[in-house]
Amino acid sequence: MVEGRDGNFVEGLARGLSILESFDRTNASMTLSQVARRTGMSPAAARRGLHTLASLGYIRQVDRHFVLSARILTLASAYLQAAGSDDLLLPELRRIVGTFGAAASIAVLHGTDILYVAHYSEERSRRIVASVGTHYPAHATSMGKVLIAALAAEQLDAYLEHADFRPLTDRTIDNADDLKRVIAECRKNGYATAVDELDYGITSLAVPIRNAQGRVLAAINCSGYSGRVTAERLVAERLEDLIGSANRIGRVLDANPALAQSFHL
Repeated sequence: MVEGRDGNFVEGLARGLSILESFDRTNASMTLSQVARRTGMSPAAARRGLHTLASLGYIRQVDRHFVLSARILTLASAYLQAAGSDDLLLPELRRIVGTFGAAASIAVLHGTDILYVAHYSEERSRRIVASVGTHYPAHATSMGKVLIAALAAEQLDAYLEHADFRPLTDRTIDNADDLKRVIAECRKNGYATAVDELDYGITSLAVPIRNAQGRVLAAINCSGYSGRVTAERLVAERLEDLIGSANRIGRVLDANPALAQSFHL
């Protein structure tokens, strides 16, 4: 549900964006009824939205199924170019990966998920792949824990009320009480780790990215392959370096308000 609707709110535009956002890795091709169900629209409203998006070239129909077209990339490209995120954020992520290997990412909190705004990896693997625009349940990730820990009391209550604690692995936090304990530790230590919680084979460490006023804008992480590294080893060998990266990116965001403002979802 969209808050703050007024006379300037365009319902049709909101529905169109809702349709676009309903497509993901596990729902890459959907029928009309599936789109209607995932968006909460009536079949008639979903049909009109799909027809409009297809006419604009953002969706293609293949038999009875609908898929996103490559033109959807122009929307993401517009953000990347306007905000300059690649030029401003990727150099630090490349430095981290060049130093430690594996992958590094920056994410913001979007509802009960984290949304990747920058990512760099040395290689692809069989495990879950992250990329710009990817979103995952916040409680199952190190960056998510850091971002949840930055929430005010009322915001945290709202998060816990709406979070889906369905386990992704046998290591995933699956209840609010356990998450509260983890968040308390994160607030005390200033960092969070995750081991095989989002997917098997991923061990990660994350710290907050703050602006000059101390407000948490995003989180940055570095990761390794479970079995090759442990959470304790990441903390011992990478925490200080990762905090330095977070501080440098914080200064970059302070110097580039357009990019910083785009992180406020």
